[in-house]
Amino acid sequence: MYFATGDKEREKLLKDFGKHTTGKSCVYINKVADIDPDVLRALIKRSVTFLQETYPNN
Repeated sequence: MYFATGDKEREKLLKDFGKHTTGKSCVYINKVADIDPDVLRALIKRSVTFLQETYPNN
């Protein structure tokens, strides 16, 4: 999965995400059962909000 980089909230959310590894903007999981779906929802929402705040005219 790809989430926006540069947002400090991303790292905080990933601490509670579950079993994963990260690349520069990628978050890798093996099984959906290994992660917290509520944190996944929060990561998606936060990534969209961060991008909208960073690029308001796009």
